[in-house]
Amino acid sequence: MELKAWDDKHKHAPAVDGVHELFLQRWSPRAFAAKPVSKEDLRKLFEAARWSASSYNEQPWRFLVGVKGDETYQKIYDALVEFNQQWAGHAPVLILSAARKQFSHNNAPNQYGLYDTGAATALLMLEATHLGLHAHSMAGFDHEKARAAFGIPENFEIGAVTAVGYLGDPAMLPEGMRKQEESPRGRKPVEEIVFSAWEKPAAL
Repeated sequence: MELKAWDDKHKHAPAVDGVHELFLQRWSPRAFAAKPVSKEDLRKLFEAARWSASSYNEQPWRFLVGVKGDETYQKIYDALVEFNQQWAGHAPVLILSAARKQFSHNNAPNQYGLYDTGAATALLMLEATHLGLHAHSMAGFDHEKARAAFGIPENFEIGAVTAVGYLGDPAMLPEGMRKQEESPRGRKPVEEIVFSAWEKPAAL
């Protein structure tokens, strides 16, 4: 039986004049419905990601995409810590990212590979929101187990795992996760993160 989506408006950020609603509606749920994600929509996610900015246009990111029921999905799921397995196994799509450690044009170290891969993932997540999907990235997994499972070369740094799917009912989650799912979101004010000098808020 497919889980019905619930009203997640309490998770949307307050409206900010001039800020696109896509940014305000994006959030990272743990409750995912059983509804599959079409190949067409998956391709759109990665089309969005591939147009992300990167140092020297290196595009260091690589994405391993698993659809529930296939071998790739199972390998990614098996690498997750138990806490994340509790909820991420309901998501119809699991994605593992990696970043090349060297630039292709001169083989020099690329210190910004993971930064750029994170930026590409952010665009993927925004495209997911645009399509009516949700995405939740996580750090809780065994990097070396994932590397071994896929034969990822040592010149690639492991990034994160991202679950993608349609919003599910939080009632499916363990109590602690459910409470977090049902609680409003919060963020630090701009004054705490944007400075003109160290720890001096910029006059915006």
